[in-house]
Amino acid sequence: MAQLLDQYGNPVRTQALTRPQAEPGLTGIRQAWSGTVASGLTPAQLAGILRACDEGDLEQYLILAEEMEERDPHYQSVLGIRKRVISGVAPTVKAAADSAQDKKIAEAVRAEIAEHDGFSDLIEDMLDALGKGFSVIEIDWARSASRWKPDEFLHRDPRFFQFDRDTGRELRLRDEANPADGIALEPFKFITHFAKLKSGMPFRAGLARLVAFGWMCKSYTLKDWMAFIETYGLPLRIGRYDGQATSQDVQTLFRAVANIGTDAAAVIPDSMKIEFVDGPSTTSDKIFENLARYIDEQTSKAVLGQTMTSDNGSSQAQANVHNEVRHDIASADATAVTKRLSRDLVKPFVDLNFGVQDAYPKILIEIAEPEDTKAIIEGAVSLMSQGVRFKASELRGKLKFTDPVEGDEVASGVPAAPSTARNHALALNQQAPASDPIDEIEAEMMADWQEVADGMLSAIETALEDAGSYEDLLAKLPETIKHMPTALVVDTLVKGMFKARVTGDQKDG
Repeated sequence: MAQLLDQYGNPVRTQALTRPQAEPGLTGIRQAWSGTVASGLTPAQLAGILRACDEGDLEQYLILAEEMEERDPHYQSVLGIRKRVISGVAPTVKAAADSAQDKKIAEAVRAEIAEHDGFSDLIEDMLDALGKGFSVIEIDWARSASRWKPDEFLHRDPRFFQFDRDTGRELRLRDEANPADGIALEPFKFITHFAKLKSGMPFRAGLARLVAFGWMCKSYTLKDWMAFIETYGLPLRIGRYDGQATSQDVQTLFRAVANIGTDAAAVIPDSMKIEFVDGPSTTSDKIFENLARYIDEQTSKAVLGQTMTSDNGSSQAQANVHNEVRHDIASADATAVTKRLSRDLVKPFVDLNFGVQDAYPKILIEIAEPEDTKAIIEGAVSLMSQGVRFKASELRGKLKFTDPVEGDEVASGVPAAPSTARNHALALNQQAPASDPIDEIEAEMMADWQEVADGMLSAIETALEDAGSYEDLLAKLPETIKHMPTALVVDTLVKGMFKARVTGDQKDG
C-alpha cells in the first residue's frame, strides 16, 4: 500500500494507531485531576481568567467552563438539550456514487461507524465544544486480519491541548517533549471539533465565555437570596418581660426566643411572653428571583436561540412546537459535526481499508423541521369543506398515523354517504323498490355539482397561486371565501330544501 497522508499532507504511521497518545498521567504534564476556580469567583478573577485565555493560556478557563456545567442546573440542562437534539438522531450513510464499490464502502461505514455502540456518545463528546470552544476525541483503532475499525472513542480533557503560538489555530498536544508549543497530533488518530459560534480564534467561541459573567452574577444572587431567607424567612421573635424580672429571667427569655425557631418549643414564666412579627412585607425577595430568572432566560437564549421553556411561563405545547432548540441552530450543529466526522473518521477508515478514493461516503444527521400539525389539519378541513380534495394517506402522515388494513379495528368519524347508484341487477321476478324522494332530490342537486364547484375551486386556486407560504394562504382564505361565486350554490340549496319541505308536507298530509 502507498504511503497514506492525512488531510494536512502528514504521513500516517499505522503502527501508532493502536497506541494511545493523549492519555493522562499521574506525574506528567497531562493530569486527570484539576483544582477549582469557580469557588469564590470574583469579577477581577474572572477578568484575569478570560485575559489569560486570550493570550493562549486556556487551563483556568477550561476548568471554569467544566465547573459551570457542574454547578448550574439550568446551564447544564439547556446545554444538554442542544447536544441531545443532534446525538438523538439516527445517522444515515450516503454512498459517494451508485457503483458497486461505492455501495460496498458505504455499507462498511454504516456497519463500523454509524451503527457503532458508542456513536451517540461520540456525538455528545464532539458537542462538548459548544461550551468550551473545541473538543478532542482520540480514536482507539483495532485491527483484525482483514480490516481496521474504530474500537472505542475516547474523549480527552481539553486541558491536555493547546494552540500553536504562531497562528493560534493549530491544535497541539501538551507534552513534556515541547512544553512551550506542544507536539503535533498523530494523523488519523484524533477527531477534533470546533464550535463555529462566531468568527475568530476557536478558543474564544465557546458558550462558557459568553455566559460566564451572568453565571457569576447568578452565583452572587443565590448567595444573597439564601442570606435574605435566613434573616427574614422566619418571623421576628420578640420577648417581653416586666420590670420585676431579674437578669437570670432575662437570660432565660433570651435563650427561649433564640431557640424557638429551631426547637419550636420554649418554657417561660407567666410574667413573660413571646410575640411573633412577620418579616418585611416588601418585594425585596423578588429582586433576587427576578435577577436569577433573567440570567437563566439570557442563558437559554444564548444556548438554544430562544427562551421557550417552562422557566418563563411558556406552555409545554409551545416548547414542543419550537422543538426546544431553534431549527437553524440544530441544523448548523448537525452539519458541522458531520463535516468533521467525514474528515477525521470516515476518510481515515476508508483509506485504511479500501485505499484513497476520489470521493467518500457521507454520514448524514438530518434534523426535521417541526410542523404545526394542528394548523395544517385545521386548514385542510377548512379547504375540504369548500370542496378541495386531499389524499387521506398524506393527512395521516402529518399525524404519523398509518393507513388501516383489513382486519384492523378502526376509529372513524362520520361515515361516507351511501352511493345513490343502482348498479346491482334485479331479479326478473323481483320488483324494484319504490324510488326514495330524498334520493331523487339529492341526485337532482348533485347533477350540477361540476358547475357549482368550478367557480369556488377557481377562487381557491387563485389564492394558492398568489400565496407565498402556507401561513400566507391561511391569511387569504377568509377574504377568498367572501368573494366566491356562491349564488348558484345558494340557489341549488334553496330549491332542494323547498322540494324536501313540500315532500314532507305531502307525506304528513
